[in-house]
Amino acid sequence: MEHEALLEIQGWAKFGMTLVTFVVFYAWVYSIYKRDRTGEKDYESYSNLVLDDSIDSAPLEPKIKANK
Repeated sequence: MEHEALLEIQGWAKFGMTLVTFVVFYAWVYSIYKRDRTGEKDYESYSNLVLDDSIDSAPLEPKIKANK
């Protein structure tokens, strides 16, 4: 292959990887937004964890016991 053809393939591959990264990132952001809006998960409590981080603090979520 010629050098120019390899550079063109590299450019398209870089564009494709950037596009995939963009789509995955925005899908993740949308899923966080949707879960926060429906009340499935409260991300506000996680942000408050930074301010209230002591050994005496109550847990954010209950512990899930594994089935034995």
